Amino acid sequence: MEQRTKARALRGNATAAEVRLWRAISARKVAGFRFNRQVPIGPFICDFVARSLKLIIEVDGDTHGDRREQDEERTRYLQSEGYQVIRFWNNDVLGNLDGVVAEIARVVSLLGIPNPSPSPSREREGSL
Repeated sequence: MEQRTKARALRGNATAAEVRLWRAISARKVAGFRFNRQVPIGPFICDFVARSLKLIIEVDGDTHGDRREQDEERTRYLQSEGYQVIRFWNNDVLGNLDGVVAEIARVVSLLGIPNPSPSPSREREGSL
């Protein structure tokens, strides 16, 4: 199956944790940065990607406990492509969504990339 077709199918078949996190980070809700979901990068499809930040967020379920070596290999590949990868367990997203979003915001702030959205005061200035 082609990567884009597979990614589209995954978007339509998201886990409960992926749906909750998507609602929390979509529409530029984290520091004004845009995330996309189920994004093909090389041979992998990543759960959430902010391309402008080169940041990938992975949400791992129970099966990832048995796939540690594959996940580490995947992370090494994505890092070699210039991405930073952060991972959360499904139960963390479902049980502590605010903490997960706060950690994402913390990582975003450490990247030192300016917020792409104009501040409300700038928007008002521009409309004068």
